[in-house]
Amino acid sequence: MFKNPFSFEGRIRRTEFGISFIIALIAAVIIKEIGFSSESAAIIFIAYIPLYWFLWAQGAKRCHDVGNSGWWQLIPFYYFWLVFQDGLHGTNQYGENPKGIQNSNPQNFTQTTNPQIGYQGGYSGGHNDPNTYPVNQQNEDGYKDGELYK
Repeated sequence: MFKNPFSFEGRIRRTEFGISFIIALIAAVIIKEIGFSSESAAIIFIAYIPLYWFLWAQGAKRCHDVGNSGWWQLIPFYYFWLVFQDGLHGTNQYGENPKGIQNSNPQNFTQTTNPQIGYQGGYSGGHNDPNTYPVNQQNEDGYKDGELYK
């Protein structure tokens, strides 16, 4: 945990992201109190530069864990999503999974509609699986499935 906290490369878990946010909040309060006692805006500005760098680096690494670019953290309230969203299993373009969980079946995360292979989507039930819910089958109302809203 906390390997290269100022680097923008790699992936981090939700725990490290949350602890980073708490550390940054405490540091911001300390910087604010020091700034009020010295009444110098330059000290506050200079002290906030590494704090923001730390927050942006940790946010970028957390974005990488969910499979997005670090620029996604500029979206308002996206930090809340990062706190609750689980990271991608296995290796992605940003590195290894920080939890160490590997994807045992990579086809579970791709959707294939090849009729020779069959449905191989990530969700194996309900109306998304054409094998369990046939499309265009006539029901007792006389409508074919999917034609009700045409």
